Amino acid sequence: MNRRIPIAFAAGLLPALAAGWLAFPRLLYAPLPQPVSFSHKVHAEKAGTSCADCHTLEADGRFGGLPRLEKCAGCHAQPAGTTAEEKRFVDDYVTPGREPAWRVASRQPENVRFPHSVHVTLGKIACEKCHGAQGSADAPRAFAVNRITGESRDVWGPRIARVGRRPGEGMKMSDCIDCHDGRGRESSCLACHK
Repeated sequence: MNRRIPIAFAAGLLPALAAGWLAFPRLLYAPLPQPVSFSHKVHAEKAGTSCADCHTLEADGRFGGLPRLEKCAGCHAQPAGTTAEEKRFVDDYVTPGREPAWRVASRQPENVRFPHSVHVTLGKIACEKCHGAQGSADAPRAFAVNRITGESRDVWGPRIARVGRRPGEGMKMSDCIDCHDGRGRESSCLACHK
């Protein structure tokens, strides 16, 4: 056997792997801006709000999701701070009564049902477990959409290899199963999939 073949194979394989692991994810995801730069940190530290103050559970246990403009307008009928971004938010959204078109990084595929009330109320799972340290962030997490599936990069996580994953980095089915297994909970397909 010719010794050049394994060397040539390795010489072609290594760049292909590097392109697949490094270049492909950059091409696969398109960055999209949020309509407003929002600081969870300012709201938590200066205004004393918690996650549940704005991201509420409905009376029937459904998660209310992102707060509606009327919730924001309760405190921001006029700018409460001095930043240009807050003034723009009041002028562009609150005053005309126009809902911001927030990009939801944690939105799951249509066939997935995630009951927040069971996890937050009964399971006593902190928001940070799945969403990371968003409550201490000065700006919304960068939003990137998969050009093929239309899903947020947050579903998969920031690294395709998922090596060194931290809390809040990824919301794949395997992450849910790992959490259930770690808490001694059974996982059933129909519990989460419609």
